[in-house]
Amino acid sequence: MLPHALAALSLEGALDPAQLQAWLQQWGYGVIFGAMLLENAGLPLPGETVTLLGGYAAGSGHLQGLGVMAAAASGAILGDNLGYWVGRRAGWGLILRVGRLLRQSPEQLERLREQFLRHANASVLMGRFVAVLRVVAGPMAGAVGMPYRRFLLCNTAGAVLWATTMVSLAWLGGRWIPFSQMVGGVVNVGLGALLLLVVIVLVPKLFSALEQRQLERQAPDSLQDPAQPKPPAP
Repeated sequence: MLPHALAALSLEGALDPAQLQAWLQQWGYGVIFGAMLLENAGLPLPGETVTLLGGYAAGSGHLQGLGVMAAAASGAILGDNLGYWVGRRAGWGLILRVGRLLRQSPEQLERLREQFLRHANASVLMGRFVAVLRVVAGPMAGAVGMPYRRFLLCNTAGAVLWATTMVSLAWLGGRWIPFSQMVGGVVNVGLGALLLLVVIVLVPKLFSALEQRQLERQAPDSLQDPAQPKPPAP
């Protein structure tokens, strides 16, 4: 059943190329729509990967390109709207609570809020092409009070542009590369990109923490009066 397939679309299952290929061939547009809806509603599902694979499937003749675009765009729009109304109802307090979990200070979040309000249209429209922003743009827009009609217009335009671009590029790949090989390639590239992102983000933080700890250890020595002789060693 389709709901069972979506429920099983965890990170572990999503990285199984054979399983992804079987779901796309069996459920097609429903898997694409559901994965995009749930990912954009905030659940950790590989909606973008499934959409790309749907485009490859269309290029190799398994699905229709316009159907894949429609499923991806409509799922993204509905998921973002769910996120918007969650943010609208919960308010800025939701962002503050999530920020505390991510170790972001209220001052940092306030700067983020000001930047988002200053560039709200572009953030919602083009944020579709940025993995993290794609998920948080809806709740953020609702929490900061972006007018719903403006959000809906920008979000719809961004989702249609994103789906058309991604599916078209994947469709071209599907014209020359066998579908089964493309499934494994997209999954492997996606996992490699995820690991690279983790390294890029965590390594500077690790060096910064080590440097801060070293400075804290040196602080007592620097506070000692240089004119005062050091106590003799025992």
